[in-house]
Amino acid sequence: MKMEPYYYGQMNREEQAAYRVMCQGFEELKEEFLIPRLEGRTLGEVFLKLRLDHPEIFWVPGYRCQSYRDSPNLIFQPEYLFEKGRVREQKKAMEARVRKLTAPVMKATDLEKEKYVHDFICANVRYDKLKKSYSHEIIGPLGQGVGVCEGIAKAVKVLCDALGLWCIIAICGNNPEKGIKYRHTWNILRVDGTYFHMDATFDNTLGRKGLPGQEFRYDYFNLGDEQIFRDHEPLIAPAPPCKEKGHFYYKEKKLSFTKPEEVYNRARQAAKKGRVLTFHWRGGFLTREVMRELLEQMVRAGAEYNRSAMVGVNWPQAVIRLSYEEQRAEAGQAARIIREQANEGEMEEEQGQEREGEEI
Repeated sequence: MKMEPYYYGQMNREEQAAYRVMCQGFEELKEEFLIPRLEGRTLGEVFLKLRLDHPEIFWVPGYRCQSYRDSPNLIFQPEYLFEKGRVREQKKAMEARVRKLTAPVMKATDLEKEKYVHDFICANVRYDKLKKSYSHEIIGPLGQGVGVCEGIAKAVKVLCDALGLWCIIAICGNNPEKGIKYRHTWNILRVDGTYFHMDATFDNTLGRKGLPGQEFRYDYFNLGDEQIFRDHEPLIAPAPPCKEKGHFYYKEKKLSFTKPEEVYNRARQAAKKGRVLTFHWRGGFLTREVMRELLEQMVRAGAEYNRSAMVGVNWPQAVIRLSYEEQRAEAGQAARIIREQANEGEMEEEQGQEREGEEI
């Protein structure tokens, strides 16, 4: 049985009536149609939430309205992304693309489906710093391999919907005081009956695809509210609370450490085999003092194999990425780290570049 769209369920009857008429008008590519008269801000919210519920309707980025005094209705005029013939072609292409992408995992578990969608985004989509109009819609990530956070979150939802995996698009506001100029979107999924946050855009920005040993990042894969809001602004639309941490990736993969000696032992293995080690620290707050102690362990492990440590740190999520280079590093030597910032601004400015380090 098909479930009621999430944001539609949060609306009153008048808003739902406008929502339904809009959906029908968009599908039929009407030039204009009547909807119940709503106040401007309310109408904008209904339009926004409809597009969050139905990212497969990618061809309507905006609208205009006309009204007559004392009329109970508004004349709603959609703005279409393409001319109607091309909309129909793109719609068929997207439907075929989604069927092809989801076919291999239709019978997989919820967690396997989620990871498949996450990894597809990280492997195939790059952040579109030019912000083309289609980058905000599914045709960017799924058709062109580019997108901004909105397009990526919409692509995740469309794929999850096709897989029968409950998913919504979460949206937070900007915060000029923190230098956050734009809204950000990600996803909330229900995995095995439990709600989690999953931000494929942030994990994508942390990855440096093409470098030796680079693997996908899962810093923002199945987080609870407490974790995600360490570096995400509050939601501007209500969403289910995410209270559990049971499927946090690094913990499930036994890559979440609580003792410095655990870090040393795994770092030693990484140095010996020349592999990248990405792990999570949950032995208390990741303060500069704690990080200094962990660096000492990582440098000591590398020195045993004549390798020097290169360390990237996602401070808010306490995730550390360690790799080694072929040169002598004495035990106790100071190490340089890279402060990794999982956000679109960093991706836009420094795509494919090493970030500046800082001494610890």
